[in-house]
Amino acid sequence: MNNVVSIMNYAARRTLGGMFPGFFSSGNTKHDHYKDFGYPEALTFAQVYRMYCRNGIAAAGVDKTIRKTWQDNPFLLEKERDGSQKGTDQETTIERDIRQRFDDLRLWARLAEADRMSMVGAYAGVILRFADDKAFNQPVDRVPGGLDGIVEIIPAWEGQLTVSEWDTNETSDTYGQPKMFHFNESAVDTARKQPRNIVIHPDRVIVWSKDGSVNGSSALEPGYNSLVDMEKVRGAGGEGFWKNAKAAPVLEIDKDAKIGEMAKSMGVKPEEIADKMNDQVADWNAGFDQLLMVMGMQAKALNVTLPSPEHFYSIALQDFAASMNIPVKVLVGMQTGERASQEDASEWAQTNMSRRANQTVPNVMSLVNRLERVGILPEKDWHLDWTDLTEASIVEKIDRANKMADVNVKLKDSGEWGFTPEEIRGAAGYEPLKDADKYRDDATDDENDAALGKKPTTEEE
Repeated sequence: MNNVVSIMNYAARRTLGGMFPGFFSSGNTKHDHYKDFGYPEALTFAQVYRMYCRNGIAAAGVDKTIRKTWQDNPFLLEKERDGSQKGTDQETTIERDIRQRFDDLRLWARLAEADRMSMVGAYAGVILRFADDKAFNQPVDRVPGGLDGIVEIIPAWEGQLTVSEWDTNETSDTYGQPKMFHFNESAVDTARKQPRNIVIHPDRVIVWSKDGSVNGSSALEPGYNSLVDMEKVRGAGGEGFWKNAKAAPVLEIDKDAKIGEMAKSMGVKPEEIADKMNDQVADWNAGFDQLLMVMGMQAKALNVTLPSPEHFYSIALQDFAASMNIPVKVLVGMQTGERASQEDASEWAQTNMSRRANQTVPNVMSLVNRLERVGILPEKDWHLDWTDLTEASIVEKIDRANKMADVNVKLKDSGEWGFTPEEIRGAAGYEPLKDADKYRDDATDDENDAALGKKPTTEEE
């Protein structure tokens, strides 16, 4: 019986689970992949910010999203209007004043910068500097001067703008929200010569994030592990190539080598021969035409054999692209086919329209509401007008109009219209012509002469 038990114990030890506890044991399925593969358990702002600054793929994922979302600037309108009522020639006096003041403040560019910062961190801040003669740590009542009451828009990283005090009063309207912020400009922007370090009241801060709170997450977090993998593959490939190109030789001493004679020929003591050989190898590595004296030794190259890194890099790249909802071709700029590119561009535009509608516009309107509350803007039903990212280009519109006109030509013998002229003009992005502009009048002789640059004769004069 004891022999049977011993055999069973031996068999258990010889299984993979017995030889490698915690890896192949059927009784313990838990496995810490983060620890095994070198991924951080929890991400800090410093980690994602560094990844954004030093990894080209991470920067492309953030910057291309922001550039597409902010492809053009919106307009703040008193009320929603249709296409025929839009444009600077149709804007009201207050809309014109707002547009000019926002241009002076570079407001839209600074909000786009805050949007970029919020993708890298869990949130970003938009600090409002008002001309109300109060310190930053004071609440805001009413700001005099109308549109001139706002002096500056300051976008801030998560690492620069932190919550210094929370509202813990359960009866307060702002319970659980920040009661005071601390802005330390040099926490991220270390090159600034005169950084600002102040305490700011929440009345002077717009929290820019997915849900308007400081409890968000970085857009780089879902694909962070893939970014780490890409850095490993890229770094290993580069290091392997460098080691092969600049490898130090491996010196193998012959069993019959006489160390004393070698040292004598090199002009050093026997105990100094190792340092001398190091210097000699360093001189040899400094150029490809150097002489390497290896009396009594054999010099062998130590080559590093690496598999092709493209496949491993591509897996991580596709995973990161999926985490950001960006087509790979858009992320890295590849163009492998016109049809595939058009489909990717259409999907990419729809993704950014969704992001704009659910994240960017609500954050902008939070700023508008704040400006209303402090008296910078009058209280109105403000509308943010922004061009549709999914709208066809002018080339695509003209091509569509041409195809519609071709259909009419094919239906000519049937006496039926496929598309009316108004529909064709609409497909090209133009309004229907007025009755006075529908038909061309025949030009007079004088008009023809004028077009050709001829002067009228004496009789004509």
